[in-house]
Amino acid sequence: MKETKKLLLFDIDGTLLISGGAGNRALNRALQRQYGISRAMESIIPDGKTDPAIIREIFQKNLQREPNIEEIENLCHMYLDNLRDEIQISSGYRLLPGVLPLLERAGKRSDLLMGLLTGNLERGAELKLGRSQLNRFFLFGGFGSDSEDRGEIAKMAVLRGREYAGEQIPLDRIFVIGDTVFDIQCARTVGAKALAVATGSTSFEELSFHRPDYLMEDFSDLEDFWEVISEIR
Repeated sequence: MKETKKLLLFDIDGTLLISGGAGNRALNRALQRQYGISRAMESIIPDGKTDPAIIREIFQKNLQREPNIEEIENLCHMYLDNLRDEIQISSGYRLLPGVLPLLERAGKRSDLLMGLLTGNLERGAELKLGRSQLNRFFLFGGFGSDSEDRGEIAKMAVLRGREYAGEQIPLDRIFVIGDTVFDIQCARTVGAKALAVATGSTSFEELSFHRPDYLMEDFSDLEDFWEVISEIR
């Protein structure tokens, strides 16, 4: 009998790693150069938002208008150019507890497929993961370059995961893993399981209030994680 796979969709920032503010600095540089906006990210809470949505919010707060598509695309290109440098020199960059052992173990299991579900642009995700050589674990995903709306990104991640698997993986075998309320909402949008982890800026208590299917402090105790994943047979 063919083994039905499980799909694990990971957020990046606050879930897998902390970039040490590299993304904020990269976008600040782009906005300063292009529009003379100083320290633009100081007025923005980026957690759980897509990169294009963050740019839109900066325009609304600083220029009191909506950006057009060309402006968003140009700023995204400038941001990525800056991010390539910022991510490499960021002294605060680090993987979160248990992440590397988790990914290494999951990568050896034939019943698991790992993908990304992130508000980062696809190239931005590659740069952030690349410093720790994590790209090898993720073969597909949904990204901020797909849509400004995280619900649509979640749909793309599920679609691509199923296409890669070559099977219609049931929704109860799909886990959205993230550190914000937005990640829980993404799981609800597509009907997947929400596994929240309190390793980002959202507290354990706030995540609990939004009632994810599973909630963990972090990935330090990998047996807790595997117990969750093994509940679905």
